[in-house]
Amino acid sequence: MQRTLVAIPARLKATRLPDKPLADINGLPMIVHVWRRAIAADVGRVIVATDSTEIAAVVRAAGGEAVMTRDSHTTGSDRIHEALNTIDPDGAITNIVNLQGDLPTLEPHLVSDCLKPLQTDAVDIATLAAEIRVASERTNPNVVKAIGTPVALADGTAGAIETSVRRLRALYFTRATAPSGDGPLYHHIGIYAYRRAALERFVTLKPTPLEQRERLEQLRALEHGMRIDVMVVDTVPLGVDTPEDLETARRFLRS
Repeated sequence: MQRTLVAIPARLKATRLPDKPLADINGLPMIVHVWRRAIAADVGRVIVATDSTEIAAVVRAAGGEAVMTRDSHTTGSDRIHEALNTIDPDGAITNIVNLQGDLPTLEPHLVSDCLKPLQTDAVDIATLAAEIRVASERTNPNVVKAIGTPVALADGTAGAIETSVRRLRALYFTRATAPSGDGPLYHHIGIYAYRRAALERFVTLKPTPLEQRERLEQLRALEHGMRIDVMVVDTVPLGVDTPEDLETARRFLRS
């Protein structure tokens, strides 16, 4: 646990929902709800990485740790990388979870689920996906699809190896309906766990053609030959991007 960091990047520049991290959800700012979920995951130190004094203030008032970063970052990965090196310049932290700050309904176990593929030495980055059950999501470009091949996992009984859809080795991520043909499609969940060396490398890489075409940052890693494994889970946390999403989150958390 001392070697794992959960970093929540947060800023106030969302266009569809202005000041999103500070949006009130049943008496608490959204960023505080996410911070509490990360603490409940109990996998290591939790910080909020931000360029906003307002966000830092509400996190600290709730008892959390906020780390100030530059306001020039264009991605959450860049922001958490700066925060990581601010709090741990000697490199004691080896695994970093990049947790979006707009997931107030996150089930805490998803954070630990995301870390599991890093137990395999060859994996650089880990993330999550869930099988799509709603037909309209198959063609929705806002639902990113993870495409991968099943990873052989030990079954835990006699050391045998079996092919399991509990985990995929990522081949591609897309906004299109893919792959074609019969079979499940997987809804990518934007939580990432990095080895420190992988994060250090990733933030030095230039944006790549497929990344820019699909507008999916994780394709940069794949295009540069980094390995991403995907844990398949049973639930998709609500991402809050619009006023309607915010109302849904309020109703969910009230219940």
